[in-house]
Order: sequence, then structure tokens, then C-alpha cells
Amino acid sequence: MGNFNLAWKNLWRNKRRTLITIASVFFAIFFALIMRSLQLGSYEHMFKNIIESYSGYIQVQNRDFWDDKTIDNLIENTQALNSTIINDKNVDTTIPRLESFALASNGPKSKGIMVMGVDPDKEDLLSRIKDKLVKFKLDSLAIKNLKKEDIPEDILNNLDLFKGEYYSSIARLQLDLGIDDDVLPDVLPYFRKYASYKNAYFESGKDEVLIGSKLADYLSINPGDSIILIGQGYHGMSAAGKYLVRSIVKMPSPDIDGRIIFIPLDICQELYSCPGMLSSLILHLKDNSDKEIDNTLANLKDELSDKYAVLGWRKMNELMIQQMDADNKSGMIMIFILYMIIAFGVFGTILMMTTERRREFGVLVSIGMQKTKLATIVSIEMLMIGIIGILAGIAASAPVIVYGFYNPIRLSGEMAKAYEGYGLDPVMAFKWLDTYYYIQALVVLIIVIIAIFYPIRRIAKLKEVDALRA
Repeated sequence: MGNFNLAWKNLWRNKRRTLITIASVFFAIFFALIMRSLQLGSYEHMFKNIIESYSGYIQVQNRDFWDDKTIDNLIENTQALNSTIINDKNVDTTIPRLESFALASNGPKSKGIMVMGVDPDKEDLLSRIKDKLVKFKLDSLAIKNLKKEDIPEDILNNLDLFKGEYYSSIARLQLDLGIDDDVLPDVLPYFRKYASYKNAYFESGKDEVLIGSKLADYLSINPGDSIILIGQGYHGMSAAGKYLVRSIVKMPSPDIDGRIIFIPLDICQELYSCPGMLSSLILHLKDNSDKEIDNTLANLKDELSDKYAVLGWRKMNELMIQQMDADNKSGMIMIFILYMIIAFGVFGTILMMTTERRREFGVLVSIGMQKTKLATIVSIEMLMIGIIGILAGIAASAPVIVYGFYNPIRLSGEMAKAYEGYGLDPVMAFKWLDTYYYIQALVVLIIVIIAIFYPIRRIAKLKEVDALRA
């Protein structure tokens, strides 16, 4: 206990030196935690967007559909199948889908698109389409009219930058245009007057569709226009139909947003001549943790016959996972570089501390203190400094990460367009405090422990006469 008391007192004999060393460890752990949380959180956000807006966590399909996604490899939507699935304790309900491809056209332009036949009520449980209905569009006429109103100059300057953009929320409009909360009540009426979009949700039994905003922009389509879909139906039947564009939706994934059309399930089955048939049943789960998903997958594979395939989100998103893994490895290289910088910073401060105290060490050894005792006390000092710095870094980074988790950074301007150009949602999210949090702290602690060997080695090789002359 005496060594600990002596080490603690030694730390504060030179407060400036001690605080500099603590600061090096503090900033090391602070930036390591923030960087790793941001990296992992962004991956998690991308996964969540794709999973919850498109694939779901678990799907039941025809066993041949995943390898050969043709309209002929469907399953029958029977009561027996639904009952077997819902009997699993982790399944809340099933969400039916009929997915196929078609050529969409509206006049001179056409494009190959993905047709998604959905139950309007149940689909909202998964992808929350109602929240994605476009509320504003900054087209040329809207911008021209807005510039005539009494709107702050900095907001007007941003209008041309975001010309043609669709917005499904006021918050995103605020972020892109730089509208402060105190100014919003004054300018929002102008946007409602000139840029608002009259969107409404679609209903079963009606020949109407929802269309992704990027696809609508490409085809120059607005609500109230008509769109023609041409494809191949079930068992070689022709599939063609004309539908009313009920609404425009802005999907979080730009790639999906540029090629998707939602259509009521019964109308889609009529289009492809396959009444009562589905391409998949998506499971709406009570608990979507990895452990419960794996348990549900195993249970359903045992319960369902061999003609069905039960697929988890990892299987359905293998390419995206591989891309994220590759990006994660590059991220790990950046983390390693950060650790190298941290290591040199910590070693540099310890080197400075050891050099400054060389004469002190010489005096202590010359009056009879054993080198082993001196090395022990110095090691305890270094560990105290490391632990104080790590705990301070953890305490400082935790509020930042928690705030970032609930309030992800939404990019705007050119940076947002660059993200969307790569098919990514322009959001930088933080990951909640998890095992990575403690791993970063452990790595920095190991760096500190390794750096301690330097003063121990210098003390072991210390020559009193030379040290006293220092």
C-alpha cells in the first residue's frame, strides 16, 4: 500500500507533466471510441435501412426462388402456412409480397423496374411507407415562387443547390436548406404553399401505385399521372396494365428508390395472372436480436416442409455484407494507424517524463532505494496515469456517442449527393455502447503497459554518477 501512496503523491509533485501525460491517453481513447462508434454505427444504419425497407429479417420462399427469381417460382398463400409460421413464439405476423420485374413507361421514357405487390396495411409494419410519402418537392416553379417571398437570404441561396429534391419530412428540409428552428414557423407556410406535394396512401383493390422518387424523377411522373407496366406473367402469361400514380415515396436507399414501384397485392396478382400466390412471406418479429433470429430460423426450418426455404437477413444480403466487411477491413487499417499515432504519442510523453526525472532517479538510487522498488513505483505511476486518462476518455466520449446514437448526423449539400451517388443514405450514425467500447479501452491500456517497459529498462540500466550529472 505504501508504494501506491508514494506513487500517487509523486504524480502531483509536477502537475503540469502529469496532466500532459494524462491528456495524451485521454485524447487517444476519446478519438478511438468516437471513430469506432461512428464506423460501426454507419454500417448498422446501412444494414437496418436495407433490411427494414426491403428484405426483412426472415423470409419464407419457394425453395427455388432465391437462386432463380422468376415469377414461376412462387408459393401459395395458404392459411395452414401462415398458421405454422405464426405459431412460433417470436413471430408477430406475416407480411405477404409478390415481387417481380417489369418495364415501366410514361411516354417517351421507359425503365426496367422492380414491382413490389404488397398488402398496404401490413407492409407499413415493415417498411413504414406512410412515413416515406413525399411532402415537398423543390421544382423550378416552386423555387421561382419562393424567391419572391420574404425568406432569409441564406435559405434562398440554398434553393438552387437542392433543385429537384424530394422531401418526406420537414426535418430533412430544414437540414438541407439551413432553416433554424426559430425561423421555421415564418418560412414553412411558404413551402407548404409552393412546394407541398399532395400525396395519399394507396388501397387494396384499386389500380394505383406508389413510385420511388428517383424513378419518378427519371420518368417525369407526378401524382395523378398514369404509368404502364409490361412484363411476363405466371407460366408464360402476358402481363400488362395501366395504373394511376397515387403517390411518390422517398426510400432511404437511393438504389431502391430509383427502381421500385409498390402496387396493391391483389392488383399485382391480377397483373401477373397468379391469384393467391406470393414470392415471399416476410416475418414481422417480436425480437430481432441475432440470437432470437437464429432460434426462429432453426424452428421454422424444422416445422416447414422441404418445398419452402427459410432465409435469414444475412443470406439475403450476402453481397452487402461482403462489401461492408471489405470496408470494415479498410476501417480497421485506419484504426490501426490511429493506434500507431496514439502509441507514439503515449511513448513520447513517457519518454519526456523519464528524461526529466533522470536526475531524480539517480538521487533516489544513490541514497539507497533499490532499483526494483523505484521501477515498481514508476510503473504504478504510469498505470495510474493510464487508468485516469482511459476513464476520463470513456466518460467524455459516452455522452457524445449516446447523443449521436439518438441524433445521427444527416449530411447535406454536396456531401449528401456524393453519398447518394454511391447508393448510400447520407447519414452518419453512432453505434450504442457495446463490446467495441471496452475493446478500445483495453487496447489503449495495453499500449500504456507496453510503454511502461521503457522507464523500467532505463531504471535497470541507470548509472548513478551519470544520472546525477544530468
